[in-house]
Amino acid sequence: MVDFDEYDMAKTRDEHLQQRERYKKLFESTAALLFHHDPVVMAFEHNKDEYLPEAGTILPRLNGCQSEGDVLLIVYEEFLHWFGNAAGTRERYVEIASEIWDLWQAYRSDGSSTS
Repeated sequence: MVDFDEYDMAKTRDEHLQQRERYKKLFESTAALLFHHDPVVMAFEHNKDEYLPEAGTILPRLNGCQSEGDVLLIVYEEFLHWFGNAAGTRERYVEIASEIWDLWQAYRSDGSSTS
């Protein structure tokens, strides 16, 4: 006889693991994108993990975003927080915000197909 409570827990666990793997990929993609654009000019071949902290503070804030403009505000705020005036102008982050918005939209639509 099948224990349905155990089955449901296993399904929930599998869904949780899938969600975590999807988020890990989003996190890694965001950090790689920041490294590629290197808005504060600190990325070199040997330090590919340089933008992990920034990705880690940007992603949790994306839930409330309704547009690329919202993402731009968050990305710029986070770079100001981390780097102060060295962050430069908001315009420096327009393309980055657009690409993060695309990653975020893909992440969200992938999640709706597994829910």
